[in-house]
Parts: sequence; C-alpha cells; structure tokens
Amino acid sequence: MRHRGGADACTQHKKSQAKELRKKEETLRPVSITTMGESRTEFKLKTPPEDGISSVKFGPNSSQFLLVSSWDNSVRLYDVITNNMRLKYTHERPVLDVCFQMVCSETIVGTHDNAVRAVEYSSEVNGILTGSWDSTVKLWDPRSPNCVGTYTQPDKVYTMSLCGEKFVVGTANRKVYVWDLRNMGYVHQRRESSLKYQTRCIRCFPNKQGYVLSSIEGRVAVEYLDTSAEVQKKKYAFKCHRTKEGGIENIYPVNAISFHSGYNTFATGGSDGYVNIWDGFNKKRLCQFHRYSASIASLCFSHDGTVLAIACSYMYEQETLPENIPEDNVFIRYVTDQETKPK
Repeated sequence: MRHRGGADACTQHKKSQAKELRKKEETLRPVSITTMGESRTEFKLKTPPEDGISSVKFGPNSSQFLLVSSWDNSVRLYDVITNNMRLKYTHERPVLDVCFQMVCSETIVGTHDNAVRAVEYSSEVNGILTGSWDSTVKLWDPRSPNCVGTYTQPDKVYTMSLCGEKFVVGTANRKVYVWDLRNMGYVHQRRESSLKYQTRCIRCFPNKQGYVLSSIEGRVAVEYLDTSAEVQKKKYAFKCHRTKEGGIENIYPVNAISFHSGYNTFATGGSDGYVNIWDGFNKKRLCQFHRYSASIASLCFSHDGTVLAIACSYMYEQETLPENIPEDNVFIRYVTDQETKPK
C-alpha cells in the first residue's frame, strides 16, 4: 500500500511490469563464522539501504525474496539466493514498515493523518491493516481505494501483529489491544503491558496461543490470549540484551522479534547488537549469535524457518553520536535445527 499523507506509508510488494534487469547473476561468497563451536554460513546483502533500516520481511511462501524498508525513503526487493536487489521503490518520505500481499498490481488505497508505523496483510479477510501514530488502525481492501474501517486505539500505534483471525496492537503508554477480524465492532481485550517501560515490538506465536512483547528496558514478556486463570498463570517475563562492563550493567532496548513458524521458537534482536534464539514454552535460550556491528533493527525468519534476515542499523540510542556511525546492513543467515529447535 502506498500512503500519500503525513509521513510516507508502507508499501506492498508488486511485480514490476517493466522488463527485469538483465544483470548476470553473481555467485554468492558466504562468510564462514564460528558461533558456539560450530561453523555457520552468513553473508551481507549487496546494495543495502543508505539510511536506517526499519523493517525486513520475507515472502509468505518463499525463502528467496525479501522486502526491506528504510528511512532513505525506499522499499527494496532482494533475491537472497543470487544476492541481487531486484527492484527499488522510491517514496517521498521514510518508510517505516512493509509487507507482501497476494497481488501483482499497485493501488494507492488511502491515507492516515500521521506516520504509518505498522502494516500487515491478512489472508483471512484479504485485507491490509495499517497502524499509525494518529492513534488509529485502518483496514483496507487492496483491490480498490477503499477504507473498510477505522478503529480508534488508545494512543500512537508502535507495533502490530496478526494472530490468525485476531491481531494485537501495542501503543504508547504500554497499552495492548486485541481485536478480532471477524467482529471489529468492539475491542475484544484491553490490556496493559506487564513490562514497566515503553513497548518496542509485539509478535504473535504461530500456534495462535499468545504473543511475545518486548520493551526498551531489556525485557521480554510471554503472554497468552486465553484469559482463563489457569492459562494466565503461564505468562512470564525475563531479562535479556544486557551486558556487564567494568561491573556496570548496560541495558538495551529489544527492538525486534521473529518467530520460527515450525517450532514456535523466536529470535530477539537488541541494541546491544546481539541476536538470541529462545524457546518460550520451556523458558530457555537456545543460542546467541556473534555480536553485530550495529543495533538489530528488524528480524524475519523465512516461512520454512531455514533463513533469518537480520537488519543492522544505528538507532541513535546514545546521547552523543559516535565518531563513526556504523553502516546499515542486512545479513542473511542460514540457521540450523540445533539453533532453533526446542531441546
């Protein structure tokens, strides 16, 4: 979806009707690294965005194509197998989120009154959900420039995630709303984050039982949608993305979460530059990758869980700018069952 009001909106994937670029495919030169005593394969995408990366999303049925949105006003489509940028869409303002949908056309469907922070495509209703800093979520029909509905949220929308026919919205002031696409006449659940500080990211479990929520204060909460007392006893929170240097604990925002669709395990990325893989049901960390050169801004597992896209960008967390701001990069990492499967 393209947005033309306030800050630039998020963009859906479309196939270019122009002739594909006739560039000779280049052979990948993966970087071999060692983590936790074993060899892993990982490489950087060529032609990365020129400013902060806001979101990375794999296609729903492929591990080959990756969308990347950026503060450089662009959305880029990459072929991760050949390590080529296939298409680039340029906008008037920064693009804060991106998603794929099942069509091959472009439609400008409408606007928000402020920046669009989150966008999701729902195959359940063949609709696009957009969450904005104007404190609304809108549902769009991608086939025509029509807003199906506007739904008021308690504050600015910071994050949003689909959970089958339901979706979860995280806003400013730690509010969490749960909506049901089958009946949008009312909010099905009004919650408050169990974490004390600002919500940064929410992602729903693939098995639709609940969601994981992260905050700016190095914590993650595992929550369940079933409101029964028995199920609610299972929820918990834990500390992560913290380092100790000289006896001082440094606490970092947890910016990104992505689920492995097969195992219901999840990755978190923080401003400490680390990616961790967690088994949320058994309350354990499965592994930690090497430290990256910048904050982890976004993460996305491919649909089959074999590949993890890792977006690294400096996110201006420090009071004073470093002398050399790290480059913006997207790493493609081929993960193994040992890293992602519950033990």
